[in-house]
Amino acid sequence: MPPTIHPTAIVDDGAVVGDDTRIWHWVHISGGARIGERCSFGQNVFVGNRVVIGNNCKVQNNVSIYDNVTLEDDVFCGPSMVFTNVYNPRAAVSRKDDYRDTVIRRGATLGANCTIVCGVTIGEFAFVGAGAVVNQGVKPYALMVGVPARQIGWMSEHGERLSLPLTGNGDGVDPVTGQRYALRDGMVSRLD
Repeated sequence: MPPTIHPTAIVDDGAVVGDDTRIWHWVHISGGARIGERCSFGQNVFVGNRVVIGNNCKVQNNVSIYDNVTLEDDVFCGPSMVFTNVYNPRAAVSRKDDYRDTVIRRGATLGANCTIVCGVTIGEFAFVGAGAVVNQGVKPYALMVGVPARQIGWMSEHGERLSLPLTGNGDGVDPVTGQRYALRDGMVSRLD
């Protein structure tokens, strides 16, 4: 099915929007944006020209996705979370050539009102808590909270906290799905 676009939304000529994507009230999609299938954009979302969004992403109300941000498949952006693309902005200084790339890997969750400072990569299935400020890269499966964000644990692909130590080695199980995970040398992976 083609995308569903609310009459108040603006999708500029040239934008690529995948099938079954829903674009709700007062959304603006810029002409250079590339958006995958089965995405949802809540009320008052803005998507810039140099933005790539994968399949099945959920962008809640009041989120602006500025140039040089990439969301891989299955990324969740909570209400009013913030992306930046210039590290040291000044109104009187043009820094359009200084945009820093921000990459949100597959399956990551960005909680409500969190801020992602430009130039970082958020690892696969990482979970950034509400209100956190991320100013450095985040490991896959890491649970991040606070200002500035710090890692307090690990999350499963299902979004459940894993009982694993922060460092070293260990094994854990998702309490809902039973999926097993291994922590080896500070990195988590799912066991098949």
